[in-house]
Amino acid sequence: MKNPPLLMLSEVKVSYRSQTLLAHKPKISSSKDAEKVLRENWSDDIELLEECNVLFLTKANQVKGIYRASRGGTSGTVVDLKIIYAAALKGMAAAIILAHNHPSGHLVPSRADIDLTKRLRDIGLVLDLPTLDHLILAPFEGYYSFADNSLI
Repeated sequence: MKNPPLLMLSEVKVSYRSQTLLAHKPKISSSKDAEKVLRENWSDDIELLEECNVLFLTKANQVKGIYRASRGGTSGTVVDLKIIYAAALKGMAAAIILAHNHPSGHLVPSRADIDLTKRLRDIGLVLDLPTLDHLILAPFEGYYSFADNSLI
């Protein structure tokens, strides 16, 4: 009788399939460009619930896609960096821009926002998948850019 293998491993597959030509995707040249794309694709609950979305970019800073990383309550959301980077790697992103909203409209980053941004930056450096910016969006207008404020 033949011995069974010591380890029974599950197969892991990675795939990426684009639905549109890259030439039709917006290019991000500034935080204002990123804010525009994010607002156009944000949920209708921007003034009610906090959520985190991530733009996946090509090397030329064209948007490959947008990923909703988390959705929380009125005063916070849990952002799992492993999930963000797993999705970014699977989508063959060359860089990312993270964004979350503050339903209160208050655009000053919290200590947790600053710490998250530093962790994103550091992980991105290791993976050669840089975080170009982290935006905080107010419900109707206005945003805070960590890159524009030299915090990334």
